[in-house]
Amino acid sequence: MRNENINKFFECLGYEFQNENLITEALTHKSYTRDYNNERLEFLGDAVLDLVVGEFLFEEFKDSEEGTLSKLRAALVNETSFTKLANEINLGDYIYLSPAEEHNNGRHKPSILSNAFEAVMGAMYLEAGLDKVKEISLKLIFNVYKEINPDNLLKDYKTTLQEITQAHFGCTPDYVLLSASGPDHKKEFEIGVSINNKIYSKAKGHSKKVAQQNAAKDAISVLKKELKL
Repeated sequence: MRNENINKFFECLGYEFQNENLITEALTHKSYTRDYNNERLEFLGDAVLDLVVGEFLFEEFKDSEEGTLSKLRAALVNETSFTKLANEINLGDYIYLSPAEEHNNGRHKPSILSNAFEAVMGAMYLEAGLDKVKEISLKLIFNVYKEINPDNLLKDYKTTLQEITQAHFGCTPDYVLLSASGPDHKKEFEIGVSINNKIYSKAKGHSKKVAQQNAAKDAISVLKKELKL
């Protein structure tokens, strides 16, 4: 059994479970031959992490609009992000898997790692409460993401759009300031994405950079339909 060194996992996690049955359930993939698996705890952990990250972003970015906060949360609460957090604590070494799933490199599959991480957080919530999940999960997030801000987390939209325009048009997109309104402390900017002198999308934000990201995302959607990507 892979979990003989569970204390090493607790050390990486920064929390020692007292309820052995609870952590065992959290680490049990559905392929493993037991009467239970971690899917229910995964469901709970997903909801808890959504709340923890949402509260953190709400407090951290007091001037950000709802749309930006939603995008930031989506950038942190997803399979890719949770896989990174799982790898930070070597979670794959401790999951109970069937021989077939083990043979199929299951310990490195993003879906299995992400789900197990959610399950562990769900188990921690049941045993120690929301504050402990908040402490542990945010610590891991800060370790994995050196900078948590819109420019860093949302940069993929602009990068992705540039890759598409270079491949299909041989150029890079231009971001055009269409308008700026509101008082100095609460400006709202409207940015248009121009490709070969044609505006493909328009979007607003409380900073030019956020508006650019929003416009880039919308332009990607338009181009995917137009180019059938």
